[in-house]
Amino acid sequence: NPLPRVAENSTISLSFTLKRQDGEVVESASSEEPFHFTLGTGELLPGIEELLIGLELETSAKFTLPPEQAFGAIDSANIHTMPRSAFAAEMELCENMVLGFNTPTGDEIPGRIVDVNSENVQVDFNHPLAGESIVFECQILAID
Repeated sequence: NPLPRVAENSTISLSFTLKRQDGEVVESASSEEPFHFTLGTGELLPGIEELLIGLELETSAKFTLPPEQAFGAIDSANIHTMPRSAFAAEMELCENMVLGFNTPTGDEIPGRIVDVNSENVQVDFNHPLAGESIVFECQILAID
């Protein structure tokens, strides 16, 4: 009997490690506590989902995704300069600090401070992994 394969709308469980190219682990799920999801629901990057389709149960795979397939290129339109007065005076701001910002729709999105002076704060709203290639290693543990 051939092993089942991942299809476009499969519900699967997998263990995985998502790393930067320098080997820093960004996110992972073990075989004891696997990541369980349905393809096509947006829980996983479309670029990764495409690579999983067709894999057999129990297959281990390792992919390197360029920024375009991962979290996108860095978009300068997502870097905003805000007045220092928009932040609480007692709040200590420093480069690379990540803060939550409320959008007009009421969602909260993370922004990373790239530059700060007495008048302005420059905030980068790109995904923290934008512009980076990522390495995704996984094993298909179950296909429902």
